[in-house]
Amino acid sequence: MHSLNLGILAHVDAGKTSLTERLLHSAGVIDEIGSVDDGNTRTDTLALERRRGITIKSAVVSFPLDGVTVNLIDTPGHPDFIAEVERVLGVLDGAVLVVSAVEGVQAQTRVLMRTLQRLRIPTLLFVNKIDRRGAGYEKVLRSISARLTPAIVPMGTATGLGTRAARFTPGAAAAAALDVLAEHDDTLLSAYVEDTVTDALLRTSLADRTREALVHPVYFGSAVTGAGVDALLRGVEELLPAAGGDADGPVSGTVFKVERGPAGEKVAYARMFSGTLRTRDRVPFGADGTEGRVTAISAFGHGTDTRGDVVRAGQIARLWGLGDIRIGDALGEPRKAYEHFFAPPTLETVVVPGPGVHRGALHLALAQLAEQDPLIGLRHDEPRQETSVSLYGEVQKEVVQATLAEEYGLDVTFRETTPLCVERLLGTGQAVEFNKKGANPFLATVGLRVEPAPAGSGVRFRLEVELGSMPYAFFKAVEDTLRETLGQGLHGWRIPDCVVTMTHSGYSPRQSHAHQGFDKSMSSTGADFRGLTPLVLVAALRQAGTRVHEPVHRFRVEAPADTLGALLPVLAGLGAVPETTRNRDDTCVLEGTVPAAEVHALGQRLPGLTRGEGELESAFAHYAPVAHGTVPERPRTDHNPLNRKEYLLNVARRVGG
Repeated sequence: MHSLNLGILAHVDAGKTSLTERLLHSAGVIDEIGSVDDGNTRTDTLALERRRGITIKSAVVSFPLDGVTVNLIDTPGHPDFIAEVERVLGVLDGAVLVVSAVEGVQAQTRVLMRTLQRLRIPTLLFVNKIDRRGAGYEKVLRSISARLTPAIVPMGTATGLGTRAARFTPGAAAAAALDVLAEHDDTLLSAYVEDTVTDALLRTSLADRTREALVHPVYFGSAVTGAGVDALLRGVEELLPAAGGDADGPVSGTVFKVERGPAGEKVAYARMFSGTLRTRDRVPFGADGTEGRVTAISAFGHGTDTRGDVVRAGQIARLWGLGDIRIGDALGEPRKAYEHFFAPPTLETVVVPGPGVHRGALHLALAQLAEQDPLIGLRHDEPRQETSVSLYGEVQKEVVQATLAEEYGLDVTFRETTPLCVERLLGTGQAVEFNKKGANPFLATVGLRVEPAPAGSGVRFRLEVELGSMPYAFFKAVEDTLRETLGQGLHGWRIPDCVVTMTHSGYSPRQSHAHQGFDKSMSSTGADFRGLTPLVLVAALRQAGTRVHEPVHRFRVEAPADTLGALLPVLAGLGAVPETTRNRDDTCVLEGTVPAAEVHALGQRLPGLTRGEGELESAFAHYAPVAHGTVPERPRTDHNPLNRKEYLLNVARRVGG
């Protein structure tokens, strides 16, 4: 039986989880449809999800569809949990993007559609809630065409909008379909010119162009009443591609979710792209090719996952036994590098333990949460005994707080959320310290030159010395240490982009006495290079100079035109810079940039300024130099190579010991 791995995506509250329930019911997997309001849906299994009525973690369910097993992945709709969506996108064969017939295209809808198009994931659109008061048909289609993509094919008509009797009648308008498809299909265009277009040719073209992600069929319906859902299921079966992959080929898969089992064991959710994996097989995974033995397999099919001995290409399964597995790891042969489709978190907050909370237990709990969500970056400040987490927004912070309380029994609060800045080099700097000369206590020679690099290029390490001039392990120690040290620049922020060149190298060869062992006091070790590198690097950074840059979001505000006068002063007060203003009927569309630290405040104030009609869309754009106020400093968590005396007290004695 073929598989189809299908993602359900939407803006929050568009009815995505309700649609999942309806699809499972229509496919005969469940007898009774769960309700988000009642907290009894199949995919929102966390107590917190059921209480808040939102999806926080992606969940997998499955159902049979005429010879195809559809693995349905329900994803969060709230932008604070975009990392969950990101991990799912890389394992999909197709997607259904849900749009509300009442609210229409919303901010997150646009973000998701842009990403689906960029990744060329075949996507159907389902306009939900046609039974709700205020539901539209032509208005929603115009909005989709203008704000998402003009390459849409309405697959029928909706009647009785805004009532429980609302219905969807399948039947794509031939003229509308022909106009859209002919732009992407030369064969169909030729048939149109020759007046030989047939219904069969149209259907074939629609299926082919949909699978190529060039056009997007649009269905209308209601997850509550079931209207239009059968037509959507036929579209899933006929228009989306089944999972490919050779079950006899080399093992290749991707881990997109990791959770903890009842006994605390790691359970990995993996999509297999090639090959066959069996219980007791040893499989390499991760960047370093660590091997682990699969102790149990539970493959998805017939509603849920069931224990078995094998998972084949195209399937999704839960795997036990891979203790060091991480989200994004490749199983077997890497298919491609794990990509980030969305910007990383731009906010950070310090977790404050409540009365009676042991800091060690808190750190362990946060580490386990970070396993399930790698973009929740942890930063432990040992001198201050503080742990910071990086986040997308305030809702995510509330969820972390509730999860720690409910799953780990840990009561915590948070300090004020602050932006995650970076440092960029102002110029070029270099420094060198020689073995056994001056104040250098380490048996090593290290010379480094640092130079600016374009944003997004990362850290590059180069050599101006011969690779054979000293053991490779010493070069590796220098590179690993400098990359770690660049995590905290002169102001404590990460330096993400630069070129570091090693200009000098030297070491003391291995010395030993007759009938005695290796003499560490006379011979260089990796610890010497790890100890000296931060001092040399910081000296080079000081000569180059750095400047702190803060994260900036690009925003788009759509609001009634007569509220613009009240909106502009507030934007200015938040440090926003409007760049373009367009009027469309009685609506004003304002676009520009705003500091990431002010996005939450803007979202809170917008309803009051726009009579509740304003809509905000924002996404990370770039880092910009901090232009006003004091330069933000971030407390260091290392041995502080900025203070040589303090650093040597903490490090040098370990080298000699």
